[in-house]
Amino acid sequence: MASLELKNVVKRYKSQTVLDNLSLTVADGETLVLFGPSGAGKTVLLRMVAGVIDPDEGKILIGGEDMTDVDAEFRGVGMAFQNFALFPHMSAFDNIATPLEARHSSQGTIKAGVESVAKLLKIDHVLSHKPRALSNGQKQRTALARALVGSPPILLLDDPLRNVDAKLRFEMRLELPRLLHDRGATVVYVTQDYKEAMALGNRIAVMSQGVIRQLGTPEQIYREPANVEIARLFGDPTINLLDVKPARDAKGIYVGLSNVQVHLAGAYEAAVGRDCVIGLRPEALSFVGEATPGAVPVTVEAETPLNEKIVTLVRT
Repeated sequence: MASLELKNVVKRYKSQTVLDNLSLTVADGETLVLFGPSGAGKTVLLRMVAGVIDPDEGKILIGGEDMTDVDAEFRGVGMAFQNFALFPHMSAFDNIATPLEARHSSQGTIKAGVESVAKLLKIDHVLSHKPRALSNGQKQRTALARALVGSPPILLLDDPLRNVDAKLRFEMRLELPRLLHDRGATVVYVTQDYKEAMALGNRIAVMSQGVIRQLGTPEQIYREPANVEIARLFGDPTINLLDVKPARDAKGIYVGLSNVQVHLAGAYEAAVGRDCVIGLRPEALSFVGEATPGAVPVTVEAETPLNEKIVTLVRT
């Protein structure tokens, strides 16, 4: 295993700053998820760590050693990017085996390693096929298997489940954390799927416009989003956001919802008298009887089944 540290990294393309003075530390054996919209700088960051592109400013340290000017092949990094980058003339088996072949591993070690990771990723039945005969999902898992098979100390995964069908994607969300833990690698994982980020990351770095907007555990990001934009990114159905102006009475600080004073538990002194936004997660709300103190009257406008739950649209 090895730690990863980025110090004040800057990357520019012409007049556009893609990574803006970004600093980040990933601990030994940690899985850090980079989450955010397209154009946030996630893939650029990964390629920079891999040594595919160079930073304009800043340093990249792996295991405490400055690797900023070290060629990609000597960084001890495994990579799986969105574009697959499979050798078209080689079978899936041979593509996966590439890192082990480069180490001059024995044929027995290569066979066992490739078959083991291929079985975990459910591509063991297509190992003899060349890339042109594989679906996009199978190509993506082949690239992921190649990154995993050599057990590199640093593993960079750029949305590796993007082209996988929904059923297998769900299964892989359950399998990947164990697989990554067993490999013992330090992982940086890119995704735009918040469920994937929540399931896989020890921590999540929420990125936009080349900057990390919030860094924390999945629970911290979900329960204590740094701003309204981040709050909207996590949750299905999305969070309810209401404009309020907190006030104070003898019982404490409250907000008015449909002419009902709802008192807040917590320290909100700084919010009194100011225009604020209050966020209410759907799972934190429930229907109660009309006589319940503090209950807010609502009108049910629509109901939609969602798995074993029913999503209800209400108006206050």
